[in-house]
Amino acid sequence: MQTVMTKNFDYGEKEINYLKNVDTVLGAAMTQMGKVERIIIPDLFAALVHAIVGQLISAKAVQTIWARMQEKLGVITPQNIAVQTALEIQSCGITMKKATCILNIAQTIEQGLLDLQELYELSDAQVIQKLSSLQGIGPWTAEMMLINCMERPDVVSWGDMAIRRGMMKLYHLDTLTKQQFEEYRRVYSPYGSVASIYLWSISFR
Repeated sequence: MQTVMTKNFDYGEKEINYLKNVDTVLGAAMTQMGKVERIIIPDLFAALVHAIVGQLISAKAVQTIWARMQEKLGVITPQNIAVQTALEIQSCGITMKKATCILNIAQTIEQGLLDLQELYELSDAQVIQKLSSLQGIGPWTAEMMLINCMERPDVVSWGDMAIRRGMMKLYHLDTLTKQQFEEYRRVYSPYGSVASIYLWSISFR
């Protein structure tokens, strides 16, 4: 079985020191935790499929389904997925809605109607807009692509429940308003993605 290539999100002392200086509460947590690695998928199509699989389910369930997909369907490429049926994709343990969405995107790419490589030339907002125009993909999935594939440096997703939970735990909040979230996000900028990596970790501790 050929597995999808992965790597760690690339960041170092510069980002860590910046965040520690601008936010002492986050900084203290970062010091205590040490460097947190975030595994990402550099391939745009495989990462997009992975993000769709990950909608509204636990990280553990994603791992199981992802392994099963690679076992059953082979390499996660547009060519390979486009020739499957939605039923075959669904049988890996996802909903028919997600299976159809994945199949449609693979076929759209195969027909030359969508070039994911063009995303690299777009701003974060444009990537979100372009991906959200595809059926079954919303802002959260697009933001996960920005972090977990494209390694964009400044993404903190309001739509990600684990990130919000991490913020609430970190700052001892019972609730979190969009306004509070935006204030923290601005503090983390331009290294919001590294803050997100730590907030994810904090939310699961």
